[in-house]
Amino acid sequence: MDALGVVLIVAAITSAGCWLLSLVTKDTSWVDRIWSIVPIAYAWIFAASAIASGEEAARLVLMAVLVTAWGARLTFNFARKGGYTGMEDYRWAILRGRMRPWQFQLFNLFFIVLYQNALLALITLPALTALQHPAPLGAWDVVFAALFVAFLLGEFIADQQQWAFHRAKRRAGGHLEPGFATTGLFRYSRHPNFFFEQAQWWAFYLLGASAAVASGLGFWGGALNPTIVGAALLTVLFIGSTIFTESITAGKYPAYAEYRRTTSMLVPLPPRHPAPARAHA
Repeated sequence: MDALGVVLIVAAITSAGCWLLSLVTKDTSWVDRIWSIVPIAYAWIFAASAIASGEEAARLVLMAVLVTAWGARLTFNFARKGGYTGMEDYRWAILRGRMRPWQFQLFNLFFIVLYQNALLALITLPALTALQHPAPLGAWDVVFAALFVAFLLGEFIADQQQWAFHRAKRRAGGHLEPGFATTGLFRYSRHPNFFFEQAQWWAFYLLGASAAVASGLGFWGGALNPTIVGAALLTVLFIGSTIFTESITAGKYPAYAEYRRTTSMLVPLPPRHPAPARAHA
């Protein structure tokens, strides 16, 4: 069986497991718990196939190592927040309260389980492009790998700053103005960790595209190829998730409206000037 077939089987088993566990435990966060793990397996399945075939495998090993570093960092951050202790994502509980039980179960099956598990496979498919178009590593691969590492470091810093803020907030009894992180990277983006997470997978896509271009394909089918759908759908997911998350945050913290006005949502940018204070009659 080829590498893609193995990945599809693993994805199907993982999806079935997440769905059954969500029914048994009434906890819909099982996909969150495997989010940082299964892409590592998929990347190494593609890399192992290249090694076994005797083809040029350096790019695929590099891609698998990068995904492993991404997954290790994300798993660590998820674990220290209690993600593996049975804590369900608070957003699912809110949606459950807004839907009828049968509606939420359909949402659970088709979006939480099937869509997100499919997405976890799709974002790793640039490795399939590299497998199908074996070529030696080149200068562009170094650039794209360096970008991946830079984005990985950016996400680590953002998560660490957010973790430090929430620890300080807990020490203050749950009240620390303005109620959300606004310093460090959060001065330039309301969600810098989300930005860097997406950016890593765009860099990963470029590594796969680099293999296709190096093997002789041009812009169409090479630099721009069908595996771009993974990074694109991930961006769509993050934008939708961010809008929903911010609707909750804005309802909890009055100061969030001004933070929204002055600070970019995702891409780190210089903050805009605060609105001038209005004179009182």
